[in-house]
This record gives sequence, structure tokens and C-alpha cells, in this order.
Amino acid sequence: MENKVDGKFYWQLFKSTFIISMFTVGGGYVIIPLLKAKYVDEFHWISDEETLNMVAIAQSTPGIMAVNTAIMLGYRMAGVFGALTGMFATVLPPLIIITIVASFYDLVAHNETVQLILKGMQCGATALLLNVAIDLLIKQFKKKYVLPILIIVGTFIANIFFNVNIMILVAIDGIIGFFLLRDKKYS
Repeated sequence: MENKVDGKFYWQLFKSTFIISMFTVGGGYVIIPLLKAKYVDEFHWISDEETLNMVAIAQSTPGIMAVNTAIMLGYRMAGVFGALTGMFATVLPPLIIITIVASFYDLVAHNETVQLILKGMQCGATALLLNVAIDLLIKQFKKKYVLPILIIVGTFIANIFFNVNIMILVAIDGIIGFFLLRDKKYS
């Protein structure tokens, strides 16, 4: 998907990523469906598959997942300046909000209204994550690929029912993917 990279593009990239970052609460995984909705579904700047690949790479690199994802996607769409734009647009909102909250910490730390708002935001973040998980599972079922479905279900069962550390499961899934899913007919 070819983009016309000019000042208008960079402004749109910055503005949309800044707004997404400002209203994303719940960690790096929550930003993924919002970035996908904006970059893939609305602007058509990048494909769904490319987005998932970039997110997978961002997950495997050290650092904050939301920032890594924005950097990877920005770089894919517009090179180094796209990566810098995505990074600044993702980092600025939390920096501004934390600065404001820190200034008024005593007023908000024990405020019941603020606590209730934060609990509601956690519910929204959970719903977003569940939506992404269900979408990915449905895509695998539609493709009728058995191995990816088994990996998803096996990982879920191992984590939820047997309390296997998620980092161990991610490493195992990565190894399985590397050795068994290299053939395009299974992935």
C-alpha cells in the first residue's frame, strides 16, 4: 500500500497516533486494535497482515510495546521520519498526563471519582483486548489452519489452567512458529 508521504501525511500520522495514545489505557496491547482501526481500516496505509507482523516484531524487542509498535508501523509507512513521528506521538500524551497528574497527585490519589473512572477504563481496555483475540481466532478458523488454532488454544489452556508463565509460552510459540509455520500453507 503506497502512501503519499508529505507534510499532510506526517501531520495525519502524528495527530491520529497522538489521539490514540492519549485515550489508550491498559498497556501496550490495547493500542494495537486502535492503531489497526486507524492505519488499516480507515486510512489504508498498511495491510492487516503487515500490521500483525510489525506488532509481532515490536513485542519481541525491548521497551514499551505501544511505542515499539508505533515506531515499527511509522517506519514501515514513512521510513525514519515516520518512525520518529510515531514515537513522539505515542510518548507525548502519557508524558503530558503524568506531568499533570504528578502536579495534583494528592488531589487525585484518593479521590473516589478518579478511582471509579480508572476502573471503568480498565473494563474498556479488557474489552479491546478480548476483541483483538477473538478477531485473530476467527481469522484462523476462516483459513481452516489447524496448527495455529491448536497453538492459540494450547497457549490459552496452559496459561489459564496450568499457570504456565506467559513469557515461557511466548518463547515456545515462537519456536513452534519458526519450525512448523515456515511453510505458507499453514500460516
